[in-house]
Amino acid sequence: MIKNYLHLNQLVTLKSAHEKDGRFLVPSDLDIIEDGAIVFDEEKIIWVGKTSNLPSEYLAHMTYNLSGFVLTPEIVDSHTHLIFGGDRSQEYVDRLNGTPYEEIAKRGGGILFTMKETLSLSSEELFCLGVKRVERINSYGVGTIEVKSGYGLSYAKEKELTLIIDRLKKHFSPKIQISNTYLAAHDIPRSFSSPTAYMNEVVIPLLEELASLKIIDAVDIFHEKNYFTSENCIQLFSKAQDLGIPRKIHADELNDNSGAKLAADFGCLSADHLLKISDEGIKILSTSKTVATLLPGTAFFLGKPLAPARKMLDAGVKVALASDYNPGSCHCDNILLVASIAAAQLKLNQTELWCGITHNAAHSLGKLDQGVLLPGMKSRFSLFQTNSLSQITYNWGKNFSVNLP
Repeated sequence: MIKNYLHLNQLVTLKSAHEKDGRFLVPSDLDIIEDGAIVFDEEKIIWVGKTSNLPSEYLAHMTYNLSGFVLTPEIVDSHTHLIFGGDRSQEYVDRLNGTPYEEIAKRGGGILFTMKETLSLSSEELFCLGVKRVERINSYGVGTIEVKSGYGLSYAKEKELTLIIDRLKKHFSPKIQISNTYLAAHDIPRSFSSPTAYMNEVVIPLLEELASLKIIDAVDIFHEKNYFTSENCIQLFSKAQDLGIPRKIHADELNDNSGAKLAADFGCLSADHLLKISDEGIKILSTSKTVATLLPGTAFFLGKPLAPARKMLDAGVKVALASDYNPGSCHCDNILLVASIAAAQLKLNQTELWCGITHNAAHSLGKLDQGVLLPGMKSRFSLFQTNSLSQITYNWGKNFSVNLP
């Protein structure tokens, strides 16, 4: 069915940002059309322009007058860990009160606590929690959400989590797109003698089994000192390449471990976190297709310095923003709120902000056919009841999002 949205106060196309591959962006690259119109069907955009220029041939189709609304490319949250059990609110308070994370972990906190709580829930309970969380994220205008496994940390439970994400994907399709990322290499259970032992006994064998089901959209790994080594990353990425599965990496968050270089070497869709990325890492990413996904909410939540976004952007790195919604290091599921607050601290202009949560975020998931409002692209939008784009990011935490007619 073909639909027309007419008389939009603003239609944010990001046409120039798309032509620049999401790099070296200036404010005018938003390419906003005032009193805009868009014609589309279930699959793709057919026509974009000013309402006054709408070809008469489209007037016979279903038409909506959206005066008082702003339409943007669909908001994408490209990094979440929303399948988990348990609550770590006391851990957050303990950190505020000065308890180091290492001490919290020693007494049973951290990722391994979430693992324990996740293991205690049934598949149906985790699915129902996932449904509620996806629906809440979608209520902010987010229509594409990446969901990682990683809190099972055993062969059986990681398989179960991946199957739950696949179930969520089918449950919400086509309204909401779920990307299913395999992150069994999130931490090392204490029952294993080394990260390599865990890789060989769980991560790689399970990847091979799940690959045969064709339900994994990407693999990910937490590359960090005292977690997974460069050799572990090479082993996982090589296997994923052999299986035809895209790669992602948690990189250079706690230390500069040359994670950015690993990401570029293996053609990763994205390198995420990058709080400690080196100048050399920035240079490498600037000439690669790998998207640098920054997670400012995590730095805020943990009280850490933010990633050097301005340095990356000025070097030509393709930068996305995501929430990192999880129970321990960023219990905030609203990427638009996080991005709006972080923009001033990261020194982002308005185009860099919006491109970071639409166009570049979509590309970080390998979705190159969305994130810009142009004919032939996917008809994936976010709609806001307000007079201008500036109102959305100016009003921190106010939700202007409405359902698409």
